[in-house]
Amino acid sequence: METDEVSVREQLFHNRVRETIICVLLFTCLYMVCYLILTHFKKTADFITDDIEDATVNKISLWLCTFTLSVAVCAVLLLPISILSNEVLLTFPHSYYMQWLNGSLIHGLWNLVFLFSNLSLVFLMPFAYFFTESEGFAGSKKGVMARVYEAVVLLILLALLVLGIVWVASALLHDNIARKSLYDLWEYYLPYLYSGISLFGVLLLLLCTPFGLSRMFSVTGSLLVKPRLLEDVEDTLSCTVFEEDSLHRKLNCGSPSCWVKLNMEAMKKEYQTVQSRRVALEMRRMASPWQRNLGYPLAMLMLLALTVMCVLMVCFNVLELLLDETAMPRGMEDPHLGMASFSMFGSLGAAVQVVLILYLMVSSVVGFYSSPLFCGLLPRVKDTNLTQIIANCVSLLILSSALPVFSRTLGITRFDLLGDFGRYNWLGNFYVVFLYNMLFAGLTSASLTKTVTWAVQRELIRAFGLDRLPLTVSRSTIPLKLLLVSGLSKIQ
Repeated sequence: METDEVSVREQLFHNRVRETIICVLLFTCLYMVCYLILTHFKKTADFITDDIEDATVNKISLWLCTFTLSVAVCAVLLLPISILSNEVLLTFPHSYYMQWLNGSLIHGLWNLVFLFSNLSLVFLMPFAYFFTESEGFAGSKKGVMARVYEAVVLLILLALLVLGIVWVASALLHDNIARKSLYDLWEYYLPYLYSGISLFGVLLLLLCTPFGLSRMFSVTGSLLVKPRLLEDVEDTLSCTVFEEDSLHRKLNCGSPSCWVKLNMEAMKKEYQTVQSRRVALEMRRMASPWQRNLGYPLAMLMLLALTVMCVLMVCFNVLELLLDETAMPRGMEDPHLGMASFSMFGSLGAAVQVVLILYLMVSSVVGFYSSPLFCGLLPRVKDTNLTQIIANCVSLLILSSALPVFSRTLGITRFDLLGDFGRYNWLGNFYVVFLYNMLFAGLTSASLTKTVTWAVQRELIRAFGLDRLPLTVSRSTIPLKLLLVSGLSKIQ
């Protein structure tokens, strides 16, 4: 008996060490990738200064931002890794090389992401912001530690303020919880705070994702070469070259009156923009006919198919919510990987779920940075200050940490939420989940319809030469019938 107990303990120890090594290796790889991304966007002048103290503070804050961004990427990969792991175990149920892939590893990964995401949102990112803005208390000795003390004090005050707000909110909504003492902080108030943060993230996804799904068409179209029917690259390139030559002559003008009238800094930036546009147009002109006539239509059809598939899955989930109570999102303790597929179409359906989840995440990021409220946070290469980097990391972490709840609430996947992700208070409310699905389906359908109709009309206007109409004519009021008649007459 003692030998069996020792062997069991050794097996549990080896399993825990193996899971720890796998998690550390995964996070280390993501940390290095995120660090390269942030160094690509950071402003170099903030880290190469004569003040050693400021440079040290900025480096420490950048490390905290890299940690936060790594956690955000882990949160995005939670559902794809879980779904693919289940399909791998179904395909190779008795493989010796797949024994490390089990439910304990996936469950531990979910718990770590939940812990680190809340730790980054509540402590690390506020500390990084206060650390960069602090200068030390008046009368204290200057240095890095003085700024650390000031940042810690401000962080404690912020924590007390947030705790007071949570207590007031719980008193207004749940009076019995508010009567609990502060000794029940971990059991009552922190889960309430986490539930509020997750609800805010899911609502932000509800606003950004439909807008991002419609913006994906224009963003993808700007990266690909359009067919000649929709875009005359030669004509656009000629106009760009003419504009570049005109700006070049103005910059080289030696007349004093020119120097007075022209803003040289703005002129140089405009010249660089036009020059980069000309280089991009030359590269697009050299595109092959296959890339021009096949790549763009296939990309647009793929985006349309993915968007329509998302809307159809959400509509099907709405029907299931009305007929079957098991469609409600809930948490589970043991994932039971390798028992059954989480899609009725098997491995193919699971692969489609993974693609849709990643597509929704990309669309939400595009919609977030395209919205008028957050477009100012868009990072610029080698020109993003540290405060903007912190704001971007916080925003991406809020979006990514809400992605598992978002995907399960919409019925994109049937993989139930693990760990503390399934313990949010509002997940069990049928009316909240049902209204959320209806709003997403409605907003996405409206955005998609508007985007497709406006895109077709804009391309028809450009293809048939109606974009050269006088500016006094409102092109948005041109009926589709006039476009078709103009096109037929132009073909004849």
